[in-house]
Amino acid sequence: MADAAVDGARRVLVAADKFKGSLTAVEVAERVAAGLRRVVPDLGVEALPVADGGDGTVAAAVAAGFDRREVRVAGPLGDEVTAAFAVRGDTAVVEMAEASGLQRLPAGVLAPLTASTYGSGELLRAALDAGARTIVFGVGGSATTDGGAGMLSALGARFLDADGEPVAPGGGGLASLASADLSGLDPRLSGVELVLASDVDNPLTGPKGAPAVYGPQKGASPEDVRSLDAALAHFAKVLEQAVGARAAEFAAAPGAGAAGGIGYGALLLGARFRPGIEVMLDVLGFAPALERADLVITGEGSLDEQTLHGKAPAGVAAAARAAGKEVVAVCGRLALPPETLGRAGIRRAYPLTDVEPDVAKCIAEAGPILERVAERIARDFLA
Repeated sequence: MADAAVDGARRVLVAADKFKGSLTAVEVAERVAAGLRRVVPDLGVEALPVADGGDGTVAAAVAAGFDRREVRVAGPLGDEVTAAFAVRGDTAVVEMAEASGLQRLPAGVLAPLTASTYGSGELLRAALDAGARTIVFGVGGSATTDGGAGMLSALGARFLDADGEPVAPGGGGLASLASADLSGLDPRLSGVELVLASDVDNPLTGPKGAPAVYGPQKGASPEDVRSLDAALAHFAKVLEQAVGARAAEFAAAPGAGAAGGIGYGALLLGARFRPGIEVMLDVLGFAPALERADLVITGEGSLDEQTLHGKAPAGVAAAARAAGKEVVAVCGRLALPPETLGRAGIRRAYPLTDVEPDVAKCIAEAGPILERVAERIARDFLA
């Protein structure tokens, strides 16, 4: 959109992700709206918090009008936690991090070999109980590297060792897997459209697989990574004996390595893999909101190289550019040059550090600083 048209803009769409550790996506939208209206009091601002399938996905769905449901499920170490999912009509949004995310571990505890996705399977079952015919399964932020074995177990699969006993939970336990039986899976799954929503397209194993790429951030040592990679490869081999060649095909498929390999388990359930932000923009009703907007403001905590690979701001900017809308971004930290932003469809980025150079202060006082950043955007593009 030309500058002159933007200058006359009186409707802004705020479609930003969370600032991790500082502000939720809902809070980002509230602060941006407050700052904009300080400069242009009569400005129409529409908030559409977004997420890319990782933590914050259920909150974004609830902000868009979905009903929040809570259920008691197993956390990554087996202790019960209260997890939420979202429902509107016959569509459910399930976020695996609600049950099996790093934030569900006790402070200072990491369990790369033993953390399980069992609770994520219980969440999917709760969505089926709620009558869902379409389930958007957002995966990311996991504490687990079990290939989705825990999730599949919660849905009726059986994974046994040589003595006919269930294998121990977590990716480490899969090393002793002798047989797999998926015949007991919840029959309702066959009548549901399951969408695997993720911002990563890694395979299950190998140098770009779940253990090698994401294991270390879950506490896995180099030896743990090797053990987990071997265990997941063995898991896929045993499943190949149980369900045929598709088990090996799915292990190599994009998205199989998402969230510690839970993507692999989802593919075995018949899920269709789609980039998380694309799915969420569809589910949240982004297209009609975009049509109403003159200017789009997106963002996340750190705008960096990762942003360009399937993160929410890149997805928002691509869709807005296709619709001929101008996009600016807010962020805590900016690590991309203007020309790279331009290629991604972002006209200009406004980091909090432009207002407050002290990073610690930016994190601690992100809300008020973001309001001041939004005032700058209003003066540059709307006043």
